[in-house]
Amino acid sequence: MGREDQIEEREVLDSIFPDEITDISETEYRISIALDIPDDEDEPPVMLLTVRYPEEYPDRAPFLELSAPQNAIPHPYLNIAEDKEQLLQGLDSTIEENFGIAMVFTLVSTLREAAEQLVLDRKAAIVKAHEEAVLAAEREENKKFQGTPVTRETFLKWRESFLKEMEEARIKEEEERLAELKKARIKEPTKLTGRQLWERGLAAAGQDEAEDDAIPIEELQKLEVGDN
Repeated sequence: MGREDQIEEREVLDSIFPDEITDISETEYRISIALDIPDDEDEPPVMLLTVRYPEEYPDRAPFLELSAPQNAIPHPYLNIAEDKEQLLQGLDSTIEENFGIAMVFTLVSTLREAAEQLVLDRKAAIVKAHEEAVLAAEREENKKFQGTPVTRETFLKWRESFLKEMEEARIKEEEERLAELKKARIKEPTKLTGRQLWERGLAAAGQDEAEDDAIPIEELQKLEVGDN
């Protein structure tokens, strides 16, 4: 029954993958699996799944090998040589669930979905890393325009500094004012008492009388000559 199941499955697969399947022997063939990546500008990656039936298949798992086509263009998010072990190990649970029945089509579908999801996850990780880098750069840039958050501690520190600056400014202003007064030697005008004002008035009047009684020298000389 194992060999009959193998032949029957192979015929079904030939109708499903008419252009993708290539026989290697009666019990071995290769299926080309092209991935469909949404919004992918790169060349769609292609995987080659080689299937070889053991005699006990489908009661025993088929031998599987995964490779890339020769001269394939490397894809930025999928390296089949490095990723094949992870992808093939991801088929273990599907194989266990399908023992006793034809499973190659299910394995191909599961493998394609896993590879496509791997590519999408890696693309999303790159986009996320880029977005986080941009946001980090924006946060650093915004710090230049943001003040320090006000807390009780920062307010008390600011208040202490502000009062100190105000006191220093007041002392400086007072020192400058005193220096200007000293430089100009500004003094308050002396207020005279009434007696002092009266005495000064008498002294001024006496001076005026003395000036009126004064005789010019020329006149005195004329008088002296006449007497002689």
